Amino acid sequence: MKRFFSLFSGLTVACATLAAPAVSATDDFAQCKTRLAAKAVSQGVAKEVVDNAFSTITYVNRVIELDRSQPEFVTTFPSYYSKRVTNWRVSKGRQLMQKHWPMLTRLQQKYGIPPHYLVAFWGLETNFGGYKGTMPVLSSLATLACDERRSTYFTGELMTALKLAEREYLNPANMVGSWAGAMGHTQFMPSAYYKYAVDGDGDGQANLWDSEADALTSAANFLNNLGWNQGTRWGREVVLPEGFDYRESGYGNRRSVIDWKALGITQADGSALPDSTLSAYVVVPAGHEGPAFLAYQNFRVIMRWNNSEFYAIAVGELANQIAGSDGLVASLPDLPAYTRNDIMALQQKLNDEGYDVGKPDGIMGPATRSGIREFQLKHNMIADGFPAMDVMKKAGVKLAAGNN
Repeated sequence: MKRFFSLFSGLTVACATLAAPAVSATDDFAQCKTRLAAKAVSQGVAKEVVDNAFSTITYVNRVIELDRSQPEFVTTFPSYYSKRVTNWRVSKGRQLMQKHWPMLTRLQQKYGIPPHYLVAFWGLETNFGGYKGTMPVLSSLATLACDERRSTYFTGELMTALKLAEREYLNPANMVGSWAGAMGHTQFMPSAYYKYAVDGDGDGQANLWDSEADALTSAANFLNNLGWNQGTRWGREVVLPEGFDYRESGYGNRRSVIDWKALGITQADGSALPDSTLSAYVVVPAGHEGPAFLAYQNFRVIMRWNNSEFYAIAVGELANQIAGSDGLVASLPDLPAYTRNDIMALQQKLNDEGYDVGKPDGIMGPATRSGIREFQLKHNMIADGFPAMDVMKKAGVKLAAGNN
C-alpha cells in the first residue's frame, strides 16, 4: 500500500523483527542473495521454490533510487484530492459496483463492508486494476532487503513473499507490483497478502492480480480485521462556526457528534448534525479556507490501510460519490505549491522564534502545526496551524521561485 508525504500526514513504515543482512562495500548483492536464500529455506520454504525464485532475482538500482528520493514539492490537499476523486473515477466506480453487485452484497453480509467503500479502495489503489505496477516484486524486495536502510523490514516481506509463492502456487515471473513490493488490485504488501488474502472465486488460489473476486474479498476481510465499524460512515463534511478555535481540531480532541453539534458545527448543507454519541474529531486538511470534516472511527480504520488523512478523505468522498452523493460542498482553495525547502525554512524560523517544532525536515507533523498555531495566535491570525502564504510572509520565509 502506498505512502504519501503531505502537509497534514506524518507517515511511518512498520518494521518487522527478523534479523537481516545488509550490503556494504565488501558484501555484494550476490552474497546477500545467498544468505537470503538460506534464510528462506531455514524458515521452511521448499528448496525448489527458493531455487526457482532466486534464479530470477536481480539487483534493481531504480528501487534504491525511488527509496531514497523525496518529493521536491509538498503535496497540498486540493492537489491530492482533485487528482484522485475525479468524475471518471466516480463514473467507473458506479459501473463496477453495478457489475459486481451480487458479490459485493454477499461480502457486506459476511464482512460488514459496504460495496461503495470496497470499490473506492480499489479505485484509489490501482485505478480499478488499470495499473497494478510493473516492478518485479521479488527482485524489488531482495534489493531493499540487501540495503541497510530498512533491511530488517524488507527481509521479512521477502520471506513472506516466498512463502506466498509456495502456498498460492504463484509464478515468480508474474509477481509484479510497486517498487516497494505492493501487489495486485488492492496493492497488498506480502505480509497483508499472506494474512488476509481470501480465495473469493473458489478456484483454490488467492490471486490478487488476476481475480477481481479474490481482490475484493480480500479487501473486505482486511478492513473487517482492521476494525471496521458496521453501520457507521467514515465521517462527513461539515461547516465550522464563526470563530471556531482550530486548536480544538485533530485526533487528540475527540468529542461526540452531539457535543460538536452543541458547539455550532453543522452538516455541509447547513442542516443540523444528528444527535449521535459517536466519537468524532475535526479535520481541516487545507486550512480555514478549505473544507472541514468530522472524522469517525472508520476514518481511522482507513488510515490503518494507508496512514494519510488525505488518503482517508479521498477514499471516503469517492465512496460517497460512487454511492450517489454530489461531492464536496466547500470549494478547494488555490494553495501555493511549497517545496520541502520552503517548509524547512518555516520550521527553522519557528524554532528561531522560540516555537520548538523539532529538527527542520520539510514534513508538516503535529509539532510544526502546533508551532504555527502559536505563531498565528501571537500575530492575531486565524490559528488553524496551516502554513498559508500570510504565515510565510509574516515569518519572513523567502520562498522558492514562483511562490512569491
